[in-house]
Amino acid sequence: MKTKAFLPVMLSVLGLFFALNTAFADGVLIAEPPIGIRIERFVNPQPLPVKYHRVKVDINNGVATTSIDQVFRNDYDADLEATYMFPIPEEAAIKDFALYMNGKRVSGELLDKDKARQIYEDIVRRMKDPGLLEYAGRNMFKARVYPVPKHGETRIEIVYQQTLNYDAGVYKYVYPLNTEKFSPKPLEEVTISAKVTSKVAIKSIYSPSHEVDTKLDRFTASCGFEAKNVRPDKDFVMYYTVSEKEMGLNLLTYREKAGEDGYFIMLLSPGQLDARAIEKDIIFVLDTSGSMAGDKIDQAKAALRFCVNRLGEGDRFNIVNFASDVNTFRDTLVDATKDNISSASEFVGKFQARGGTDINNALLTSLRMFGDSKRPRMVVFLTDGEPTVGTTNPNDILKNVADANGVKARIFIFGVGSDVNTHLLDKMAEVQRGVCEYVVPGEDIEVKVSSFYSKISEPVLSDIKLDFGKIKVKDMYPTALPDIFKGSQLVLFGRYEGAGAVAITLTGNVNGSEKRMTFEDRFPEASTENDFIPRIWATRKIGYLMSEIRLKGENKELVDEIVKLSKEHGIMTPYTSFLVLENEQDSGRWGIRGEEAKKLEFNGMVFKDSMQREVGADAVYASVDIKGMKEKMSASQPSLDTVKHVGDKTFYLNGNVWIDAKYKESMKTAEVKYLSGKYFELLKQNPQAAKYFAIAKNVIVVLDGGCYKITE
Repeated sequence: MKTKAFLPVMLSVLGLFFALNTAFADGVLIAEPPIGIRIERFVNPQPLPVKYHRVKVDINNGVATTSIDQVFRNDYDADLEATYMFPIPEEAAIKDFALYMNGKRVSGELLDKDKARQIYEDIVRRMKDPGLLEYAGRNMFKARVYPVPKHGETRIEIVYQQTLNYDAGVYKYVYPLNTEKFSPKPLEEVTISAKVTSKVAIKSIYSPSHEVDTKLDRFTASCGFEAKNVRPDKDFVMYYTVSEKEMGLNLLTYREKAGEDGYFIMLLSPGQLDARAIEKDIIFVLDTSGSMAGDKIDQAKAALRFCVNRLGEGDRFNIVNFASDVNTFRDTLVDATKDNISSASEFVGKFQARGGTDINNALLTSLRMFGDSKRPRMVVFLTDGEPTVGTTNPNDILKNVADANGVKARIFIFGVGSDVNTHLLDKMAEVQRGVCEYVVPGEDIEVKVSSFYSKISEPVLSDIKLDFGKIKVKDMYPTALPDIFKGSQLVLFGRYEGAGAVAITLTGNVNGSEKRMTFEDRFPEASTENDFIPRIWATRKIGYLMSEIRLKGENKELVDEIVKLSKEHGIMTPYTSFLVLENEQDSGRWGIRGEEAKKLEFNGMVFKDSMQREVGADAVYASVDIKGMKEKMSASQPSLDTVKHVGDKTFYLNGNVWIDAKYKESMKTAEVKYLSGKYFELLKQNPQAAKYFAIAKNVIVVLDGGCYKITE
């Protein structure tokens, strides 16, 4: 019999009847309809909305302690009784579980795990929500919670500990954060903070699932993610690597089955090379034409002073400012002494914005100063306009710069505002193996330039080359390997043929001498764990293909490749939108109809038009978008509600059925009724199917050579 006071919390561990590779999910509080009280649209059990979800992860030498703090809301006009479910990794052990009820913290009780399958199937059947299948984990905690006060909140805390999987120097941590199907409203706050401590030097830390802030020291690292008013829709995944070697090189691979080309991601980090930053030669080239007047010239001068003051002992530098004429701080490169830096600051302080824009002469003057330097060579070039003085044809400027850059200096470019020639700047950065950044209206030039320079100010390994031995590697992005800088890491995506153990040889330049390192690793025949890799690789490749079209013109071969990748991986592009409208079958596969198709066509036309423009705000934003695709680090969710990504698969909504992109009408299909005995039996026989069946009640899945149609 229930009373107004809280009852003892009953906590039981449910050993679920099938296991997923994803293995676990975040907690959900499912409320029962109140007895004797009629609430509209509250007939079956309902998940309660989540107010906030905070996760703190402390990893010490491969052992992770995860602390979760969740608050659920009851927006109904009645006290409710609810079931809290929290799946955890099979190897994890609960250290603490507590509810906050009536303002008091109450610890739970651990009971036996009988009737797990029966209870689980009953919850799925009564809720009639296939999304609950994502809770099919190795172990699950279940607690009855009463009361959940009307228009009140319930706070739940869990702490669990696990030993992380370790493979060839790589640790992997996963915290499933998918509450989209369960919280009726967006979460006010979601935060994840992870701290890593290791006795062995940490080389890299990387998240393929979320855009995160990272900090990396030798034996500690941290990683953080925060969002507000969102519905988290994918697991939080983090990798970190350790090694006794002075530099780290680690592989993650994906290959659905033997005989097919595989995918890989390589993490390259300087490690102990950090301590020996290479002496560099660097020239700062600043546009001081009339269009830079006002805040722009003041911010640019402050940014330039910041860069000069960050020069290292042993560096050499010079400053070039240009408008209609070109002026230099010194005739040649000078040492970064205290006196020279002070004089350079005075030189910068005298800059005034006036005159035209002689880009060609400014760059040629700068490149001549390098002579036959063997050090890392950099040009940091900032401009806010098109060339108007001297040589003004973009193709002539590109040729002149290429001819003058015999020492292969990297050219890092900042285009300020929307009056720059984006084709000229993008092409120059690509050919000269640099990066082009744009400072759009409203952004602070000083902040943007200073932040970027901090990342490239200390090169530790330049002129990098990789040899993969007997393994054939192709379609690797970035296509030209950049230098590696102190505190940074290089993330490469590519395809591979062949399999087996391999010795990967890395060569590079350290302080004028060639450095050669060999790393032993393995490219497997089949590996399906890292299913995020193909989609990020495809996004990067599409970005490079679109950049080719933008800078060199459209051709059928490039467009066909973009469309193929778009359909296979569910990545919308302007070319895909045109295809959807032209082909009724593809339109159905993408789930696009009527007004949505017209809007998609319009947006595709705008973007396609922007790709061909050289000057203007549209051209700048098109360049920024393409650059974002080329440098993609995490797997994005689909831009359309009619497309879903699950693991390595893409599903399209056609009518009320979600269809696997790999499905063909000629395939022999086994039909299975949703929630039938055969349905659950199939899940036991094919555990990996659960994450696909969780999409909807009506879904077609191609799995292990077979095809299954789940239907109501």
